[in-house]
Amino acid sequence: MSKAYALIPAAGTGSRLGAALPKQYLELAGRPLLYHALLALAQHPRVEQVFVVLAQGDDRFARYDWREMGGRIMPLYCGGETRAASVFNGLLAVRDAIAGSDWVLVHDAARPCLGCEELDRLLGELEEDDTGGLLAVPVADTLKRANRELRVAATEPRHHLWLAQTPQMFRYRLLIEALRAADPAAVTDEASAIEGLGLKPRLVMGDTRNIKVTFPEDLAIAELILRGREGKTAKMRPKKKNTAEPPRRHDAKKKIKARMKRK
Repeated sequence: MSKAYALIPAAGTGSRLGAALPKQYLELAGRPLLYHALLALAQHPRVEQVFVVLAQGDDRFARYDWREMGGRIMPLYCGGETRAASVFNGLLAVRDAIAGSDWVLVHDAARPCLGCEELDRLLGELEEDDTGGLLAVPVADTLKRANRELRVAATEPRHHLWLAQTPQMFRYRLLIEALRAADPAAVTDEASAIEGLGLKPRLVMGDTRNIKVTFPEDLAIAELILRGREGKTAKMRPKKKNTAEPPRRHDAKKKIKARMKRK
């Protein structure tokens, strides 16, 4: 079985969020947003290591305590000007640690609500796939195409349309080849780079809660999702089994043994 590694491009500034801090370091449920994006991957038994691609001048990552991740996090200070450039630089930096046939799961630093179920599903469905694929969900809303005056130019059919999510999972050799051949300014995700080679990545059913934090209100939504997940886990946690036997039952056993000795 091929090994699996994760790579998180986290060198961006998050300009659309309009915050003073880079988006990945904004507080979410008492932790930096990046912490939540890393957690599911770092805790998964199939993921060997999680590489975090940071901006070369990043001085914030080292301020946090990442020991809870069990030493499976490795920062790489080689981020580029675009997401594609950061992923490509990160792949180059770990070329001696990953085999060409190993899987690389690229995940957004701004997706803090990745669940274990969809991660299991992604790894399971793509293990024997020749190309690889990505988490995605079918488009549920009606799509409108706008003109320059922000009036509806057309209603687009949503049949067969999916919203791409992350992680996106491809073999190391294939992914680095696709990114090398692609225009970094035009590639918005790894799947589009793979498509540029004429291949068709597989769509694996994701979860609508795996949101990408892009606007200020998304932080509040993400926190609700995380709090709800924590509450569900607490309710499902089994109670400690009481191993002590009731006194009556214990006495009954003693009486039975005593009778057997008399006989």
